[in-house]
Amino acid sequence: MIDRIIKNKLIENIKPGKVIGLFGARRTGKTVLMDSLYDEMNNLKILKVHGENLDVAEILSSQRLSLLKNLLKGHDTLFIDEAQKIPNIGTNLKLIVDNFPDIAVFVTGSSSFDLNQKIGEPLTGRGRNFMLFPFAQAELDEDFLTAKENLPERLVFGYYPQVVLAVSKEEKISVLDSIKNGYLLKDILELDNLKNSLFILNLLRLIAFQIGNDVSLSELASNLQVSRNTVARYLDLLEKTFIIFRHNGYSQNLRKEFAKSPRYYFWDNGIRNAIILNFNSLNYRDDIGKLWENYCISERKKMNHYRQRFLNYYFWRTYDQKEIDLIEESDGKLDGFEMKWKQGKTKIPKEFLKTYKNSSFQVITPENYLDFIL
Repeated sequence: MIDRIIKNKLIENIKPGKVIGLFGARRTGKTVLMDSLYDEMNNLKILKVHGENLDVAEILSSQRLSLLKNLLKGHDTLFIDEAQKIPNIGTNLKLIVDNFPDIAVFVTGSSSFDLNQKIGEPLTGRGRNFMLFPFAQAELDEDFLTAKENLPERLVFGYYPQVVLAVSKEEKISVLDSIKNGYLLKDILELDNLKNSLFILNLLRLIAFQIGNDVSLSELASNLQVSRNTVARYLDLLEKTFIIFRHNGYSQNLRKEFAKSPRYYFWDNGIRNAIILNFNSLNYRDDIGKLWENYCISERKKMNHYRQRFLNYYFWRTYDQKEIDLIEESDGKLDGFEMKWKQGKTKIPKEFLKTYKNSSFQVITPENYLDFIL
């Protein structure tokens, strides 16, 4: 059992009169984590139910206090797994916290139907949401040498729990293929009653080959022979299902700063490689720079979330080709990071440091990356 960093934070927040939500892509371990909390919080009288149980769904979507009271009788805590399966879940959770203030509620859900929004709006001030991602490096409890030895495998196969625990390369590929086709695509298609899985895969392939580059929605639309609005809509769905995330360009002071087009990254390198069907080792790849940049940035964002570091994320680029892969903004301070797989001279972006006072810059390599992502 690999303990998740966010576990203790969840335990701290599961309190009477509150609804705590845990969201993330399928197969990231939400149910396993809920079961672990259930076992550990054995001092509470917990009722654990699943959203796909039709009897449970009928009661929790009923908006009838008598039924909710009978369901909760004898319990002080309610756990709901896959809560997005329950119609009107937000309204009914509000009824529970309004009328049964001694009940604590903990729900999990994938991004299907944007459950985060469903329970967020009616529970303002009485709910808090957390994210669960594939394993973070810090959760694997590896020393420096072991982590460095395993790094090439992480860059190719990623951190989904079943992938990390799989023994052979063939098993890892099989698991990733199952996650890609059986879970992630299913979530996207369910999110808006969509049917065109081939279009989604084609869009993801184009994004996968543009890691670290500005992405033109108009160019994507032309390649896929659809409208720009259609591309924007699908990219939004892919973000809601925790497959990719977006960084915009940072621009404040310099006229030559370029910030028009966003960049996209995958939350997991393994999913990115499954999309393009390339699981070759690093010695036989020409995209190691993209893998390294995607890996460092996604791992950094995971850990910042778990450590409750609230930041804004950007990239920085000028028209004369000066750029920084990642900019973190917090309390008016800018920290820049450039990802380099191979050691070599990297030009310090003097223009950036001069323009933005009190900013910093650091190059992230395989020699110092653990300090960056832990």
